[in-house]
Amino acid sequence: MSLDENQAVRPADTTNPTAPHSDTAGTDTPGPDIAGTDAPSPEGGSAGGRRSGGRGWAAVRPVVLRMHFYAGLLIAPLLFLAATTGLLYALSWQAERVVYSDELTVSRVGDGAVPLSTQVRAAQSAAPTGKVIGVWPAPEAEDTTRVIMEEPGLAEGETLTVFVDPYTADVRGQLTTSGDALPLRAWLSEFHSSLQLGEFGRNYSELAASWLWVVALGGLALWIGRRRSRRALLVLPDRQATGRRKTLSWHGVVGLWAVVGLVALSATGLTWSKYAGENIGQLQDRLGGATPAVSATLGGAADSAGADEHAGHVMPDGTEMPPPQPTADIGIDKAVEAARAAGVDDHVRVTLPAEGKGYVIKEQDKQVPVHLDSVAVDPADGKVMDELRFADYPVLAQLTRFGIDLHMGQTFGLANQLALAALAVALMFLVFWGYRMWWLRRPTKDRALSFGRPQPRGAWRKAPVTLLLPLAAVTAVVGWFVPMLGISLIAFLAIDVLLGFVAGRRAAAAKA
Repeated sequence: MSLDENQAVRPADTTNPTAPHSDTAGTDTPGPDIAGTDAPSPEGGSAGGRRSGGRGWAAVRPVVLRMHFYAGLLIAPLLFLAATTGLLYALSWQAERVVYSDELTVSRVGDGAVPLSTQVRAAQSAAPTGKVIGVWPAPEAEDTTRVIMEEPGLAEGETLTVFVDPYTADVRGQLTTSGDALPLRAWLSEFHSSLQLGEFGRNYSELAASWLWVVALGGLALWIGRRRSRRALLVLPDRQATGRRKTLSWHGVVGLWAVVGLVALSATGLTWSKYAGENIGQLQDRLGGATPAVSATLGGAADSAGADEHAGHVMPDGTEMPPPQPTADIGIDKAVEAARAAGVDDHVRVTLPAEGKGYVIKEQDKQVPVHLDSVAVDPADGKVMDELRFADYPVLAQLTRFGIDLHMGQTFGLANQLALAALAVALMFLVFWGYRMWWLRRPTKDRALSFGRPQPRGAWRKAPVTLLLPLAAVTAVVGWFVPMLGISLIAFLAIDVLLGFVAGRRAAAAKA
């Protein structure tokens, strides 16, 4: 039995399955426990209730503990799902190179590549019904060139990608893709974000991301604020602990090491969400952090300086006259040469001219140091119409770019993907340990599915108003900004009130 220095030594109750273990006796109330802690104190009542009348952390702790309990108990299954699907997605980058090795790599590295225009014609011959909209030249010597096409019958957001050997112009294969994701990673990405349930399924991932940072930071506060023996280490598990205390030790330590990554995953994941993501985007725009884009509008378009005199005019039938189209096209090879002359030459992706637009050539090397510059090239004469350097992005836009790429496992390549996998595994274990502690603290064996014993109700009423009002205001603002968090929090409170009402009725009936 391990005791804190300020604990009163007392024998453990070996007859009652709900009697507190040595780790919950006296003032040593556990920290980030999914089941909460209202261990009986020697004076009666609960340790949590005895402290809640204090100020500062002693007043806030019962509220944090109760929220951690309900969030862990009810949101943990979603967090476990998000971690499992996230683990699969993190590993999909490497799996993609194995599963689609024939399409992604050449059979033999040649001495020099054939012109991109020749590669595009080969792709068009292999897929005659497709319309070429983009070309991704081979980024590495052993890689193939990707020719991106619009193909009839594909779902929204999908394209047909034809993989061409840059040295021989031989077609290595065709795949339906979504952005830069091949079928395996595209499926796992959708599985991670929506469980393949469409828009309705996205609610699961947004709910998980909305609560992940709350659970992680709440657990961190509880773990650090927990009174511990001087001999116990905060950053390493207690190897001498047994039973529930051992589980608590691992739960707290792993959570401590993973908390920064978990909060980062939550914040970056919310940027993709439907409701909070929209609020984040609007806030970023208002702060001047919107992601800029290179302008590829041709000189004859209505929104360009020096627009043609007929641009924007109305035809007799009431329709607007389209902007004039270029009479010549220098071709993709010269457009790429012009971009390279402007310094855009690393892992480039070419978007072919659309109506009233020029070539757009962007760098897409997202590994540190990133290369994300872009230029627009006039298809008539090959002049650079506009250029945009990543160094000129607003700071918020740069941070958003880095955050998204870190979340997706691109910024540091394989190391990034392994770190994401480790975070996913850590979160899965945290959920498992949390439920194990809840199970070990269940009230009685004949009530195995009981919710356990959370922090006693009414603790918030004992907190000072000067602390309670700011806390309530911050909670309201965050709940409005992150709607899924606010709605679910209201639901938790309703459940809590209902459980309290039922318990009160039972207690009144027992006294009658």
